[in-house]
Amino acid sequence: MVSRQFLNKDPSIAEYAASMAEYQREGVERLSSIDNRGPVVFDVNGMLDQPILDAYWEQGFYIFENVVSEQEVAELRAGIDHILDGAPTHPGATIDARGRPAFGQQFKRNPYIFIKPLSDPWGGTRILNGRHPSKMIEPVPDDDAPEQVVHLINGMCQAMDAGLRIYGHPLLLAIAEAINGADFVPYNDVVFVKQPGLGGSVSWHQDGVTHWDSPDWDEGIHGFNFQVQLYPCTAGNGLWVLPGTHKQGKIDIKALIKDNGGSEQLPGAVPLTCNAGDVTIVNRQALHGSFANASPDPRVSLTFGFHRRKSILGVRGGLSQSGAEVYDEQRIFDRSTVIALAIDARQQYYPGESRFAYQPFAGLEDNYRWDKDKFDELLLDYNLKDLSI
Repeated sequence: MVSRQFLNKDPSIAEYAASMAEYQREGVERLSSIDNRGPVVFDVNGMLDQPILDAYWEQGFYIFENVVSEQEVAELRAGIDHILDGAPTHPGATIDARGRPAFGQQFKRNPYIFIKPLSDPWGGTRILNGRHPSKMIEPVPDDDAPEQVVHLINGMCQAMDAGLRIYGHPLLLAIAEAINGADFVPYNDVVFVKQPGLGGSVSWHQDGVTHWDSPDWDEGIHGFNFQVQLYPCTAGNGLWVLPGTHKQGKIDIKALIKDNGGSEQLPGAVPLTCNAGDVTIVNRQALHGSFANASPDPRVSLTFGFHRRKSILGVRGGLSQSGAEVYDEQRIFDRSTVIALAIDARQQYYPGESRFAYQPFAGLEDNYRWDKDKFDELLLDYNLKDLSI
Protein backbone atom coordinates (compact mmCIF):
# COMPACT_ATOMS: atom_id res chain seq x y z
CA MET A 1 0.00 0.00 0.00
CA VAL A 2 2.17 2.81 -1.29
CA SER A 3 0.02 5.22 -3.30
CA ARG A 4 0.14 7.89 -0.57
CA GLN A 5 3.90 8.17 -0.78
CA PHE A 6 3.09 10.87 -3.34
CA LEU A 7 1.25 13.18 -0.94
CA ASN A 8 3.66 16.04 -1.55
CA LYS A 9 4.23 15.60 -5.28
CA ASP A 10 2.61 14.22 -8.38
CA PRO A 11 4.37 11.03 -9.56
CA SER A 12 5.66 10.43 -13.03
CA ILE A 13 4.02 7.69 -15.05
CA ALA A 14 6.91 5.35 -14.28
CA GLU A 15 6.77 6.07 -10.55
CA TYR A 16 3.02 5.59 -10.49
CA ALA A 17 3.18 2.33 -12.43
CA ALA A 18 5.83 1.00 -10.06
CA SER A 19 3.69 1.93 -7.04
CA MET A 20 0.77 -0.02 -8.46
CA ALA A 21 2.58 -3.18 -9.59
CA GLU A 22 2.23 -5.28 -6.44
CA TYR A 23 -1.37 -4.26 -5.87
CA GLN A 24 -2.23 -5.17 -9.44
CA ARG A 25 -0.52 -8.56 -9.17
CA GLU A 26 -2.38 -9.37 -5.96
CA GLY A 27 -5.67 -8.24 -7.50
CA VAL A 28 -5.26 -10.59 -10.44
CA GLU A 29 -4.61 -13.45 -8.03
CA ARG A 30 -7.76 -12.62 -6.06
CA LEU A 31 -9.81 -12.55 -9.23
CA SER A 32 -8.50 -15.99 -10.21
CA SER A 33 -9.59 -17.41 -6.88
CA ILE A 34 -13.15 -16.14 -7.44
CA ASP A 35 -13.35 -17.32 -11.07
CA ASN A 36 -16.56 -15.46 -11.91
CA ARG A 37 -16.21 -15.92 -15.65
CA GLY A 38 -17.30 -18.09 -18.53
CA PRO A 39 -19.46 -18.16 -21.68
CA VAL A 40 -23.13 -17.26 -21.69
CA VAL A 41 -24.94 -20.53 -20.92
CA PHE A 42 -28.66 -21.26 -20.93
CA ASP A 43 -30.45 -24.18 -19.30
CA VAL A 44 -32.83 -26.62 -21.00
CA ASN A 45 -35.69 -24.11 -20.59
CA GLY A 46 -33.77 -21.36 -22.36
CA MET A 47 -33.10 -19.45 -19.13
CA LEU A 48 -29.72 -18.08 -18.11
CA ASP A 49 -27.91 -20.84 -16.26
CA GLN A 50 -28.60 -20.60 -12.53
CA PRO A 51 -24.93 -20.98 -11.45
CA ILE A 52 -24.13 -17.82 -13.45
CA LEU A 53 -26.92 -15.92 -11.75
CA ASP A 54 -25.82 -17.22 -8.35
CA ALA A 55 -22.24 -16.14 -9.00
CA TYR A 56 -23.35 -12.67 -10.12
CA TRP A 57 -25.57 -12.12 -7.10
CA GLU A 58 -22.88 -13.42 -4.75
CA GLN A 59 -20.03 -11.21 -6.00
CA GLY A 60 -21.76 -8.34 -7.79
CA PHE A 61 -20.04 -8.94 -11.12
CA TYR A 62 -19.46 -11.53 -13.83
CA ILE A 63 -17.21 -11.76 -16.90
CA PHE A 64 -18.94 -13.24 -19.95
CA GLU A 65 -16.38 -14.60 -22.38
CA ASN A 66 -16.45 -14.63 -26.19
CA VAL A 67 -19.81 -12.85 -26.48
CA VAL A 68 -19.02 -10.50 -29.38
CA SER A 69 -17.47 -11.89 -32.57
CA GLU A 70 -14.15 -10.68 -33.95
CA GLN A 71 -15.99 -9.20 -36.95
CA GLU A 72 -18.34 -7.20 -34.74
CA VAL A 73 -15.50 -6.06 -32.50
CA ALA A 74 -13.69 -4.81 -35.62
CA GLU A 75 -16.80 -2.91 -36.74
CA LEU A 76 -17.22 -1.36 -33.31
CA ARG A 77 -13.56 -0.36 -33.22
CA ALA A 78 -13.93 1.24 -36.65
CA GLY A 79 -16.95 3.18 -35.43
CA ILE A 80 -15.12 4.44 -32.35
CA ASP A 81 -12.05 5.34 -34.43
CA HIS A 82 -14.28 7.37 -36.75
CA ILE A 83 -15.80 9.25 -33.81
CA LEU A 84 -12.40 9.92 -32.24
CA ASP A 85 -10.97 11.03 -35.59
CA GLY A 86 -13.78 13.56 -35.83
CA ALA A 87 -13.40 14.89 -32.30
CA PRO A 88 -13.13 18.66 -31.89
CA THR A 89 -9.63 19.99 -31.34
CA HIS A 90 -10.58 21.00 -27.81
CA PRO A 91 -13.71 21.35 -25.69
CA GLY A 92 -16.05 23.83 -27.32
CA ALA A 93 -14.34 23.73 -30.72
CA THR A 94 -16.40 23.14 -33.86
CA ILE A 95 -13.64 21.71 -36.09
CA ASP A 96 -11.53 18.59 -35.82
CA ALA A 97 -7.77 18.25 -36.15
CA ARG A 98 -8.05 18.20 -39.96
CA GLY A 99 -10.11 21.36 -40.11
CA ARG A 100 -13.37 19.55 -40.85
CA PRO A 101 -16.63 20.17 -38.96
CA ALA A 102 -16.33 18.17 -35.74
CA PHE A 103 -18.48 15.07 -35.47
CA GLY A 104 -21.79 15.11 -33.64
CA GLN A 105 -22.75 18.76 -33.74
CA GLN A 106 -26.32 17.78 -34.69
CA PHE A 107 -26.79 16.17 -31.28
CA LYS A 108 -28.14 18.24 -28.38
CA ARG A 109 -25.84 16.43 -25.95
CA ASN A 110 -22.19 16.82 -26.88
CA PRO A 111 -20.79 13.36 -27.72
CA TYR A 112 -17.39 14.19 -26.22
CA ILE A 113 -16.28 14.68 -22.63
CA PHE A 114 -12.65 15.75 -22.38
CA ILE A 115 -10.32 15.59 -19.39
CA LYS A 116 -6.69 16.35 -18.64
CA PRO A 117 -4.53 13.28 -19.31
CA LEU A 118 -4.30 10.83 -16.39
CA SER A 119 -6.61 12.98 -14.25
CA ASP A 120 -9.52 12.10 -11.99
CA PRO A 121 -12.22 14.53 -13.18
CA TRP A 122 -14.95 13.62 -10.69
CA GLY A 123 -13.11 12.57 -7.55
CA GLY A 124 -13.64 14.85 -4.58
CA THR A 125 -16.23 17.00 -6.39
CA ARG A 126 -20.00 17.43 -6.31
CA ILE A 127 -20.30 16.24 -9.92
CA LEU A 128 -22.79 13.36 -10.38
CA ASN A 129 -24.39 14.07 -7.00
CA GLY A 130 -21.04 13.81 -5.25
CA ARG A 131 -20.91 10.04 -5.55
CA HIS A 132 -17.09 10.16 -6.02
CA PRO A 133 -16.01 11.56 -2.64
CA SER A 134 -12.31 10.65 -2.85
CA LYS A 135 -9.73 11.62 -5.45
CA MET A 136 -7.31 9.21 -7.12
CA ILE A 137 -3.59 9.87 -7.53
CA GLU A 138 -3.01 11.81 -10.77
CA PRO A 139 0.32 10.94 -12.43
CA VAL A 140 2.13 13.56 -14.50
CA PRO A 141 1.75 12.82 -18.23
CA ASP A 142 4.70 12.83 -20.58
CA ASP A 143 5.85 16.20 -21.92
CA ASP A 144 4.42 15.52 -25.38
CA ALA A 145 0.93 14.64 -24.07
CA PRO A 146 -2.01 16.71 -25.35
CA GLU A 147 -3.65 19.16 -22.97
CA GLN A 148 -7.01 17.36 -23.20
CA VAL A 149 -8.06 13.84 -24.20
CA VAL A 150 -11.44 12.26 -24.85
CA HIS A 151 -12.58 10.45 -21.74
CA LEU A 152 -16.20 9.60 -22.62
CA ILE A 153 -18.33 9.36 -25.76
CA ASN A 154 -22.06 9.84 -25.32
CA GLY A 155 -24.87 8.36 -27.40
CA MET A 156 -23.32 5.34 -29.09
CA CYS A 157 -26.67 4.22 -30.53
CA GLN A 158 -27.03 7.36 -32.63
CA ALA A 159 -23.31 7.91 -33.21
CA MET A 160 -22.59 4.65 -35.05
CA ASP A 161 -24.63 1.90 -36.65
CA ALA A 162 -22.61 -0.79 -34.90
CA GLY A 163 -23.41 0.86 -31.57
CA LEU A 164 -27.14 0.53 -32.19
CA ARG A 165 -26.71 -3.10 -33.22
CA ILE A 166 -24.75 -4.10 -30.11
CA TYR A 167 -27.54 -2.60 -28.01
CA GLY A 168 -29.86 -5.21 -29.50
CA HIS A 169 -27.54 -8.20 -28.94
CA PRO A 170 -29.79 -11.15 -28.03
CA LEU A 171 -27.43 -12.68 -25.48
CA LEU A 172 -27.00 -9.41 -23.60
CA LEU A 173 -30.73 -8.68 -23.60
CA ALA A 174 -31.42 -12.23 -22.37
CA ILE A 175 -29.04 -11.58 -19.47
CA ALA A 176 -30.83 -8.31 -18.72
CA GLU A 177 -34.15 -10.15 -18.69
CA ALA A 178 -32.83 -12.86 -16.39
CA ILE A 179 -31.59 -10.31 -13.85
CA ASN A 180 -34.22 -7.56 -14.04
CA GLY A 181 -37.31 -9.36 -15.34
CA ALA A 182 -39.02 -9.46 -18.73
CA ASP A 183 -40.16 -5.84 -18.40
CA PHE A 184 -36.62 -4.50 -17.86
CA VAL A 185 -35.91 -0.93 -18.96
CA PRO A 186 -32.77 0.93 -20.08
CA TYR A 187 -30.54 3.22 -18.03
CA ASN A 188 -28.02 5.00 -20.29
CA ASP A 189 -24.97 4.31 -22.44
CA VAL A 190 -21.52 5.82 -22.63
CA VAL A 191 -18.16 4.76 -24.05
CA PHE A 192 -15.10 4.93 -21.80
CA VAL A 193 -11.87 5.69 -23.66
CA LYS A 194 -8.63 5.11 -21.76
CA GLN A 195 -5.69 5.70 -24.06
CA PRO A 196 -2.34 4.22 -22.96
CA GLY A 197 -0.38 6.67 -20.86
CA LEU A 198 -3.22 9.20 -21.08
CA GLY A 199 -6.50 7.68 -19.88
CA GLY A 200 -7.92 9.14 -16.69
CA SER A 201 -9.25 7.48 -13.57
CA VAL A 202 -12.74 7.08 -12.12
CA SER A 203 -12.55 7.24 -8.35
CA TRP A 204 -14.21 4.67 -6.14
CA HIS A 205 -18.00 4.99 -6.15
CA GLN A 206 -21.36 3.26 -6.13
CA ASP A 207 -23.57 4.21 -9.07
CA GLY A 208 -27.00 4.52 -7.51
CA VAL A 209 -28.13 7.79 -5.94
CA THR A 210 -31.88 7.45 -5.37
CA HIS A 211 -33.00 4.33 -3.49
CA TRP A 212 -30.56 3.87 -0.61
CA ASP A 213 -33.19 4.64 2.05
CA SER A 214 -36.10 2.96 0.29
CA PRO A 215 -38.11 0.45 2.34
CA ASP A 216 -37.91 -1.78 -0.75
CA TRP A 217 -34.11 -1.58 -0.96
CA ASP A 218 -32.30 -4.77 -1.92
CA GLU A 219 -29.09 -5.67 -3.67
CA GLY A 220 -30.51 -5.22 -7.16
CA ILE A 221 -32.63 -2.09 -6.91
CA HIS A 222 -30.22 0.13 -8.88
CA GLY A 223 -29.74 -2.29 -11.79
CA PHE A 224 -26.46 -3.14 -13.52
CA ASN A 225 -24.09 -2.08 -16.29
CA PHE A 226 -22.62 -4.09 -19.14
CA GLN A 227 -19.22 -3.19 -20.56
CA VAL A 228 -18.47 -4.55 -24.03
CA GLN A 229 -14.69 -4.65 -24.24
CA LEU A 230 -13.10 -3.75 -27.58
CA TYR A 231 -9.53 -4.36 -26.35
CA PRO A 232 -8.08 -6.61 -23.65
CA CYS A 233 -8.60 -5.33 -20.11
CA THR A 234 -5.69 -5.64 -17.71
CA ALA A 235 -5.08 -4.74 -14.10
CA GLY A 236 -3.45 -1.56 -15.41
CA ASN A 237 -6.26 -0.26 -17.61
CA GLY A 238 -9.41 -2.05 -16.45
CA LEU A 239 -12.27 -1.63 -14.03
CA TRP A 240 -11.80 -2.72 -10.40
CA VAL A 241 -14.61 -4.01 -8.18
CA LEU A 242 -14.81 -4.75 -4.46
CA PRO A 243 -16.73 -8.07 -4.48
CA GLY A 244 -19.90 -8.35 -2.43
CA THR A 245 -20.28 -4.64 -1.70
CA HIS A 246 -23.56 -4.47 -3.62
CA LYS A 247 -25.13 -6.11 -0.56
CA GLN A 248 -23.83 -3.58 1.98
CA GLY A 249 -26.01 -0.54 1.35
CA LYS A 250 -24.51 2.92 1.07
CA ILE A 251 -20.80 2.76 1.88
CA ASP A 252 -18.82 5.57 3.52
CA ILE A 253 -16.08 5.64 0.89
CA LYS A 254 -14.05 8.41 2.50
CA ALA A 255 -13.96 6.49 5.77
CA LEU A 256 -13.00 3.31 3.96
CA ILE A 257 -10.01 5.02 2.35
CA LYS A 258 -9.07 6.76 5.60
CA ASP A 259 -9.06 3.41 7.38
CA ASN A 260 -6.77 2.15 4.60
CA GLY A 261 -4.12 4.71 5.53
CA GLY A 262 -5.40 7.16 2.95
CA SER A 263 -4.62 4.82 0.06
CA GLU A 264 -7.06 4.18 -2.80
CA GLN A 265 -5.52 0.69 -3.17
CA LEU A 266 -8.45 -0.85 -1.33
CA PRO A 267 -7.78 -4.35 0.00
CA GLY A 268 -9.87 -7.14 -1.48
CA ALA A 269 -10.62 -5.39 -4.77
CA VAL A 270 -10.22 -7.24 -8.09
CA PRO A 271 -9.55 -6.02 -11.64
CA LEU A 272 -11.96 -7.35 -14.28
CA THR A 273 -9.33 -8.69 -16.66
CA CYS A 274 -10.67 -10.01 -19.94
CA ASN A 275 -10.20 -10.21 -23.70
CA ALA A 276 -11.62 -8.21 -26.58
CA GLY A 277 -15.14 -9.44 -27.25
CA ASP A 278 -15.77 -10.29 -23.60
CA VAL A 279 -18.54 -8.47 -21.74
CA THR A 280 -18.37 -7.61 -18.06
CA ILE A 281 -21.43 -7.01 -15.92
CA VAL A 282 -21.28 -5.06 -12.66
CA ASN A 283 -24.04 -4.40 -10.16
CA ARG A 284 -24.50 -0.61 -9.93
CA GLN A 285 -24.42 -0.81 -6.12
CA ALA A 286 -21.03 -2.53 -6.03
CA LEU A 287 -18.10 -0.33 -5.07
CA HIS A 288 -15.99 0.08 -8.19
CA GLY A 289 -13.59 2.41 -9.98
CA SER A 290 -10.57 2.54 -12.25
CA PHE A 291 -7.08 3.92 -11.92
CA ALA A 292 -5.20 6.20 -14.32
CA ASN A 293 -4.02 4.21 -17.33
CA ALA A 294 -0.25 4.32 -16.95
CA SER A 295 -0.05 1.07 -18.91
CA PRO A 296 0.86 0.66 -22.61
CA ASP A 297 -2.55 -0.89 -23.33
CA PRO A 298 -5.67 0.91 -24.62
CA ARG A 299 -9.10 0.27 -23.19
CA VAL A 300 -12.40 1.10 -24.89
CA SER A 301 -15.51 -0.04 -23.01
CA LEU A 302 -19.02 0.32 -24.44
CA THR A 303 -21.02 0.76 -21.26
CA PHE A 304 -24.81 0.46 -21.05
CA GLY A 305 -27.13 -0.46 -18.23
CA PHE A 306 -30.59 -1.75 -17.43
CA HIS A 307 -33.04 -1.45 -14.54
CA ARG A 308 -36.00 -3.25 -13.12
CA ARG A 309 -39.10 -1.44 -14.30
CA LYS A 310 -40.42 -1.17 -10.74
CA SER A 311 -37.24 0.65 -9.70
CA ILE A 312 -37.96 3.39 -12.25
CA LEU A 313 -41.72 3.88 -12.55
CA GLY A 314 -42.86 7.04 -10.78
CA VAL A 315 -39.32 7.94 -9.65
CA ARG A 316 -37.76 11.39 -10.09
CA GLY A 317 -34.48 11.56 -12.00
CA GLY A 318 -31.59 11.35 -9.59
CA LEU A 319 -28.29 11.35 -11.44
CA SER A 320 -27.99 13.09 -14.80
CA GLN A 321 -31.36 14.85 -14.62
CA SER A 322 -32.38 17.73 -12.39
CA GLY A 323 -34.83 15.78 -10.23
CA ALA A 324 -37.77 17.64 -11.70
CA GLU A 325 -38.41 14.88 -14.23
CA VAL A 326 -40.67 12.01 -13.25
CA TYR A 327 -40.22 8.68 -15.01
CA ASP A 328 -43.82 8.01 -15.94
CA GLU A 329 -45.14 5.35 -18.32
CA GLN A 330 -44.65 7.48 -21.42
CA ARG A 331 -41.10 8.48 -20.53
CA ILE A 332 -40.13 4.86 -19.92
CA PHE A 333 -41.78 3.76 -23.16
CA ASP A 334 -40.08 6.48 -25.19
CA ARG A 335 -36.60 5.60 -23.91
CA SER A 336 -37.25 1.88 -24.32
CA THR A 337 -38.03 2.29 -28.01
CA VAL A 338 -34.26 2.27 -28.60
CA ILE A 339 -34.18 -1.37 -27.51
CA ALA A 340 -36.91 -2.22 -30.03
CA LEU A 341 -35.12 -0.34 -32.82
CA ALA A 342 -31.80 -1.94 -31.92
CA ILE A 343 -33.28 -5.44 -32.01
CA ASP A 344 -34.65 -4.89 -35.50
CA ALA A 345 -31.49 -3.18 -36.77
CA ARG A 346 -29.49 -6.14 -35.55
CA GLN A 347 -31.87 -8.68 -37.09
CA GLN A 348 -31.58 -6.98 -40.49
CA TYR A 349 -27.78 -7.01 -40.26
CA TYR A 350 -27.50 -10.54 -38.84
CA PRO A 351 -30.51 -12.34 -40.38
CA GLY A 352 -29.32 -15.77 -39.24
CA GLU A 353 -29.10 -14.79 -35.59
CA SER A 354 -31.90 -15.46 -33.10
CA ARG A 355 -33.95 -12.33 -32.48
CA PHE A 356 -34.58 -11.31 -28.89
CA ALA A 357 -38.25 -10.90 -27.96
CA TYR A 358 -38.55 -7.77 -25.80
CA GLN A 359 -41.80 -8.22 -23.91
CA PRO A 360 -42.77 -4.55 -23.40
CA PHE A 361 -42.96 -4.23 -27.21
CA ALA A 362 -44.61 -7.58 -27.93
CA GLY A 363 -47.09 -7.09 -30.78
CA LEU A 364 -45.63 -3.67 -31.62
CA GLU A 365 -42.64 -4.88 -33.60
CA ASP A 366 -43.95 -3.65 -36.96
CA ASN A 367 -44.12 -0.11 -35.62
CA TYR A 368 -40.42 -0.17 -34.76
CA ARG A 369 -38.75 -1.63 -37.84
CA TRP A 370 -35.41 0.07 -38.28
CA ASP A 371 -34.71 2.26 -41.27
CA LYS A 372 -32.94 5.57 -41.69
CA ASP A 373 -36.25 7.44 -41.70
CA LYS A 374 -36.71 6.39 -38.07
CA PHE A 375 -33.53 8.18 -37.03
CA ASP A 376 -34.92 11.70 -36.65
CA GLU A 377 -38.27 10.47 -35.41
CA LEU A 378 -37.23 7.99 -32.73
CA LEU A 379 -33.47 7.85 -32.23
CA LEU A 380 -32.07 11.37 -32.49
CA ASP A 381 -31.20 12.69 -29.00
CA TYR A 382 -32.63 9.58 -27.34
CA ASN A 383 -30.08 9.95 -24.53
CA LEU A 384 -31.81 13.09 -23.28
CA LYS A 385 -34.41 10.63 -21.98
CA ASP A 386 -32.02 8.38 -20.06
CA LEU A 387 -33.47 6.80 -16.91
CA SER A 388 -30.92 7.76 -14.28
CA ILE A 389 -31.30 6.64 -10.68
